[in-house]
Amino acid sequence: MKKRLSAAISSVGLILGTSLFSPAGAQEIDLYVDTVTKQVYTEPGKNRVKMGTFQQVQKGANRQDKKSSDRQAQKKTDQPAQKDSVQQARKDSSQQAQNEPGPAFVHEPLPERPKEEHWYDRMHIRGYTQFRNSTTVSGDKDAVVYWPDRSVGEDTSFLIRRARLILYGDITDNLYLYFQPDFASTPSGSTTGNFGQLRDAYADISFDDKKEFRVRLGQSKIPFSFENMQSSQNRLALDRADGINTCCRDERDIGAFFYWVPAEIRERFRELVANNLKGSGDYGVFAFGVYNGQGANRVELNNDMHMVARVTYPYQFSNGQIFEAGVEALHGRFVTSNGPVNGITPVMVAPAKGFVDERVAVHAVLYPQPFGLQAEWNWGRGPQLNGVQRLITESPLTGGYVQATYKYDSGPWGILFPFVKWQYYEGGQKFERNAPKNLVNDWELGVEWQVTKAIELTAVYHMMNRTDVLNAPYERFRADAVRFQVQWNY
Repeated sequence: MKKRLSAAISSVGLILGTSLFSPAGAQEIDLYVDTVTKQVYTEPGKNRVKMGTFQQVQKGANRQDKKSSDRQAQKKTDQPAQKDSVQQARKDSSQQAQNEPGPAFVHEPLPERPKEEHWYDRMHIRGYTQFRNSTTVSGDKDAVVYWPDRSVGEDTSFLIRRARLILYGDITDNLYLYFQPDFASTPSGSTTGNFGQLRDAYADISFDDKKEFRVRLGQSKIPFSFENMQSSQNRLALDRADGINTCCRDERDIGAFFYWVPAEIRERFRELVANNLKGSGDYGVFAFGVYNGQGANRVELNNDMHMVARVTYPYQFSNGQIFEAGVEALHGRFVTSNGPVNGITPVMVAPAKGFVDERVAVHAVLYPQPFGLQAEWNWGRGPQLNGVQRLITESPLTGGYVQATYKYDSGPWGILFPFVKWQYYEGGQKFERNAPKNLVNDWELGVEWQVTKAIELTAVYHMMNRTDVLNAPYERFRADAVRFQVQWNY
């Protein structure tokens, strides 16, 4: 580019110099500039635009009169020189044009075409993985069978508890998609783990610009309880409490749910998660829905749907502290399975559509700012194996938990969440064969250390007092276990 400008300046200087010092009435010179290479030429050509016609500039009348005789005397001599200069300038410009590359043609710039937008351009991806290890340190070591976590008990080692990849995004202004498989699942009865299995696949269809009213269709979480709604990615305790979690297999099912939440509260739900306050996410201030009732990834076994309703509200005090409270209920009929217990298969005393399955629950959450308190309790009825293990009948159930925590920000060392949790449950384990009675009275002492946003370490001392609900005749056991988890978020 510097060479081009230098050549252009030289050409213009040469030509203008020739013109300025030519006598009055000297030949006029037309100059042309190439719109691509910016070269100056003395004759028209392709891509060249005329700059103008150049001639001698009059400096003043006195000077003109004084030198008029000299110019007349030199006229014959200057004319050949002028011609030689012009010819040399043309020759130099022509040679420069040959040396400088340029396009063969020039056209007007085309108008920019609007970028074609595809639905997948608006999708995002994230996920997390949980890696666990546990050691039973005392009690009935040989009898430990902990159904929520296969890394607890004898003959166990490392375990990938969850390996989830989430695709999500607003496909349009009124359609939101969410898809979450888990690649660390183990189907019932299988001795091989780490299968890929669907957890969530749903669409949110909103009816207004603020998305205060929406319907969720597909497989998703059932709006019952607080801890069930809270992602295991955010939860402090390694597992959900039996008393609440026994309502819904994997907390999910296929159904249709209606959610309503004011825009201001919707934003508050979002901030509770974004600000690392262990929120549950946006499941509406009011929720109502119907779903199959047999649990996630389970075949429907009756022509009957469960119904669920939930009301919750996160109230913010003037000092910024947030307290959330709510109530929920569900009702339907559940078809359980049966099999031999001590050689005898229990009889199921229930209509063809299954056992009554109903609950009502309350929850209250004081978010950790920095002290936090979380509690839930539910009451209801469901299928349960009787005391002599010969009949499966409808029986009452009750249970819940209380958890206290403290959020400590240690600056460059990360964030610590020490916590203590007590849980209790007495009732049937409806998703297991024969719906055995489960009696749980556990304590957990632990701490979660968020080293960075991407890496979290959790250590828990778990004092178990519960029932082996996986193996007949469903004996009780007591044991203490030390449990560890590393979670990486991406």
